[in-house]
Amino acid sequence: MIDAHARRDLISQWAFDSRPVLGRFHLWLEDVEERRVAGDSSRDLSFVGTSLERCLIMTAGVTALGTRLFGRWGEGKGLDARQTNHVKKDADAMSAYAMSEGLWYLTRSLPENHAIMVCLGEGLMPKGGETPDMGSNPLLGFGRVYARPAVARWLDRHIHRFINDPSSSWKTFWTELVASRITVWGAAIDTLENTSRFAKGAATGPTTVLHLFDQPLRIARPYEGYTGAMTLPKKVFEAAADASVLLDYLAPRELVMNAIRNAYPGMEPEDVHVWTLGGPTRVPRIGRLWEEWKAIGVHLVEDGWRLPSGMDAFTGSGTYAPTYQVGLFAGADGRPQLFITDGYAASAEALQAASLDPVLGNKTSMCLFSSKFEISYEKERLLLYLEPSAPDFPQRLAETLGREVTAQDCIGYASILKNAREAAMPIGKKTITADDFFQKKEWHVLSLMGSMLPEPYTGLPGVEQVRQGVYRVTTRASSDTGILDVTLTLRLMESFDQTRLVFSPLLDRFYRGQDWKTRPVKVSDSGRIRNELQTLASEALEYFGDNGIRVHFDRIDDAVLSPDKKKLIREVLTWYREHHPIWFSWLELV
Repeated sequence: MIDAHARRDLISQWAFDSRPVLGRFHLWLEDVEERRVAGDSSRDLSFVGTSLERCLIMTAGVTALGTRLFGRWGEGKGLDARQTNHVKKDADAMSAYAMSEGLWYLTRSLPENHAIMVCLGEGLMPKGGETPDMGSNPLLGFGRVYARPAVARWLDRHIHRFINDPSSSWKTFWTELVASRITVWGAAIDTLENTSRFAKGAATGPTTVLHLFDQPLRIARPYEGYTGAMTLPKKVFEAAADASVLLDYLAPRELVMNAIRNAYPGMEPEDVHVWTLGGPTRVPRIGRLWEEWKAIGVHLVEDGWRLPSGMDAFTGSGTYAPTYQVGLFAGADGRPQLFITDGYAASAEALQAASLDPVLGNKTSMCLFSSKFEISYEKERLLLYLEPSAPDFPQRLAETLGREVTAQDCIGYASILKNAREAAMPIGKKTITADDFFQKKEWHVLSLMGSMLPEPYTGLPGVEQVRQGVYRVTTRASSDTGILDVTLTLRLMESFDQTRLVFSPLLDRFYRGQDWKTRPVKVSDSGRIRNELQTLASEALEYFGDNGIRVHFDRIDDAVLSPDKKKLIREVLTWYREHHPIWFSWLELV
């Protein structure tokens, strides 16, 4: 508890430090509550410094607030798959836009020679059970740079070379980066975790997640795949090592259970609760994993299982937040229970969860997977060893899959393997850890999670309305020095409808009726529209020259952007290109 004077000082300092974000979204900070969950409150939480840290926390909180209020929460309930998909796209677009704008405006607080570079983003590909049109969500993905103009231009040129020049390599980029004396902070972002739950009006789960690292991730191309991941308390891995057992993701789960018993004497299998993704679409990939755990007698967490927070678990999605629950807890009878996670996740989520290890005292073993759900997890790693250009590739692929393969099979798997190699994924190892994604094996992370609705695994509350136009939103900031929960009370400085426009992408505002021809044009429109195109339809963009972007509308599926919306966006871009050719010299339409 702090007295009234100290509280006023705290609010004033937060408002001053986060003024770029508050000003951008027309918000007034009415109150701040800080709660140090873990760590020494006298120490700085992370490597970014207190002032910038507050700006980042505010960005995560504002993204959660804007998405909850204006992201069409629950409007997909009862709709068919196509209509629900459009609701999901709108929700992802709202969250990605809010996060991107927050990061852009806080760059004025970055040190002069620093940049934030998005290295991994959630949304490039469909998830299990989804069709291809359901992938390619609006996202902040590889190559998005937030920095002062001179630094951003330098970094953008090198990123474009990464994407377009086959001869460009990670080693070349790293060498040039070190020589430039520019510090790049890498980021892994999922602006709306649990999008389907959000669109269908689930009462819990949706969050926005931003992980910032003190160096760029060792990734050389846009990439999203699947990654096997098992997260246990570090103590379990140490107990296995003491027994001369090498524990990793591919170890038989019976050995894992033995290590758990060695680490926690008296722990019975029924006291171990394993969280893993569920559902029929996951059977080909991890069905055997479920059977291994069941044979041992452990409890596989099911939908509706009551968590220590008092809320119910769900297993259809959301592999990141359960990591916060990993560890011991007291059961209803007072006996110690152990919660662990196992299975697989999308690549961004898997790395985000694994990078929480130094924060939570866990250890995560991972294994790279393909993006096809055909063979069991223990065989998946063999696929990544195959060389698609080898003469015997079809034969080895058939042996790995255990069936005859067609030319189409070979093309599909070769494309997956080629993408992984071009992105510099660490495919030469049987299993990997988070360390394998960093050039320097020593790294630090600042994790930010803004809660849109109550979050079951951390117990964080969702966005709450205090009174008309005033809302509370909670963000969790985590690092290897501690965990800080911050609750922000924010007042809308405009009407609700006007604030909706403040949070809406410019192209979306035009689609919903605003006349771009009579609206006053600003030079900033060029940057905003460029940013929105990169977020909205990254698969349709071709980079050329030092700064050019060529838009291929035929690459965008109608289920991602409806035909009338694509037509409107083309008209808008054509008008801007014709009437403001200098500001939009970077734009070409195919």
